[in-house]
Amino acid sequence: MRRAVCAAARLGATVRSFATGKEAYASREEVTNRVLNVVKNFPKVNILKLSPTSHFQKDLGLDSLDAVEVVMALEDEFKIEIPDSDSDKIVSCADAIEYIATRPSKKESLIHHF
Repeated sequence: MRRAVCAAARLGATVRSFATGKEAYASREEVTNRVLNVVKNFPKVNILKLSPTSHFQKDLGLDSLDAVEVVMALEDEFKIEIPDSDSDKIVSCADAIEYIATRPSKKESLIHHF
């Protein structure tokens, strides 16, 4: 367990309740990188227009169904569940980064990246 905590510290992850295995926070930098990686894998996305502030529809040309699929892909990536009331408000990479960076996710979502 000590090695895992040290590995998390080296990667800049902030780990909370590690001993219980319930919750962990990823660093904003890690969240940003992972969000951008998820979004760039969508066929309609022009990666030259992708940035941490890209709006899904205005900048990336995604329609509302694509935006829903992005949110679902982010849920899979971060092992979280985003309620519909919150997912409707995630319309840009910045919104996704802010939402995910400020909420705990399952420990496994951090560990599989070590």
